[in-house]
Amino acid sequence: MARAMLEYTKTVLNKVSFDTTLFCKEVQKAVNRLLPYEIEELKIYIQSIVQQNPELNQCLIYLKA
Repeated sequence: MARAMLEYTKTVLNKVSFDTTLFCKEVQKAVNRLLPYEIEELKIYIQSIVQQNPELNQCLIYLKA
């Protein structure tokens, strides 16, 4: 079940990557609902998205906590 939530989160983040505000909101939601080891995996995924869309870089602040 938890794995499904991580995959769902990745799908949502990919779909909203065109809008920085939406992307940041979804990152915040993901940090609140995922398990710590899933957040680590999500960080790697988000960093790959940020390389393609540098304007999303500001959302990395939510992953520092």
